[in-house]
Amino acid sequence: MPADFWAGYLSGAAGILIGNPLDLVKTRLQAGTAVSGPDDASSARNFRSNFDRAGTLVRGATAPILGYGALNAILFVTYNRCLTHFGDDPAVPNNLWKVWCAGAIGGLATFVVSAPTELVKCRAQVSTGATSSWSIARDTWMREGIRGLYYGGGITSIRDAVGYGFYFWSYELSKQAMTTTEDTDRQAALKVLLCGGLAGVVTWASIFPLDVVKTRVQIQAVDGPSPAVLEEWSRLLQSEPEPVRAEKFRRLGTFQTARQTYQNEGLAIFFRGLGVCSIRAFVVNAVQWAVYEWMMRLLKQE
Repeated sequence: MPADFWAGYLSGAAGILIGNPLDLVKTRLQAGTAVSGPDDASSARNFRSNFDRAGTLVRGATAPILGYGALNAILFVTYNRCLTHFGDDPAVPNNLWKVWCAGAIGGLATFVVSAPTELVKCRAQVSTGATSSWSIARDTWMREGIRGLYYGGGITSIRDAVGYGFYFWSYELSKQAMTTTEDTDRQAALKVLLCGGLAGVVTWASIFPLDVVKTRVQIQAVDGPSPAVLEEWSRLLQSEPEPVRAEKFRRLGTFQTARQTYQNEGLAIFFRGLGVCSIRAFVVNAVQWAVYEWMMRLLKQE
């Protein structure tokens, strides 16, 4: 395997280990009333309520640790190869448009891993029971097959393509603006952390509404939501006076989910959790880029 594969894999796994607690809060804030009854609507917005017990801190982390490492490996390998194909040097790129395009292609290539990983992670994180990532993946496979694991894959692939385009673009832009040939090793390392953190914040700010819709599409259960949620939806939509039955429920597509979310909760819902996500993004991506750059230098020396 090439050096960028292992550097990407290890940096991705490190990022998940550090950022999972805040990612859990972000997912639950995005889900909102989609997974809670009317009596629990306020708790969906409460930061502390998302950490109901110690195990919650690592809930949903298994799938991302395994999957995101592979995702990051695919991402960096594809990005480097595309940028080379475009006639630019991945180590010191000169054309930021080519950087964005290579990043977008890399993000699109991660679809095969990111779609099922995100689905399992989101469902595990919004689960109120002791449901593991493995049991969710197994149940989804048995009930719906491979198609079920890729539910919401369309919006996921768009989110990843746009997001990773801005990810590499913002990293290289800030790196070129900050670094000089006179930097010491310590200064260079600190600037990598800062540039990586800024890249993470820019990325999530550019795709957060898409991520909200993706989360809500993927957390829809096969048999529909709980009766309490169905009654709440019926009240909000003012559709049927009698309680809506589960057998009437059909999972919504991306555009239907976006429209219903806007009608029920307004424009603000598409940015709920952005603050938590920005903090997480800065920390996680600062670490990821530092690990990636360090591993690349180490592996190339060997």
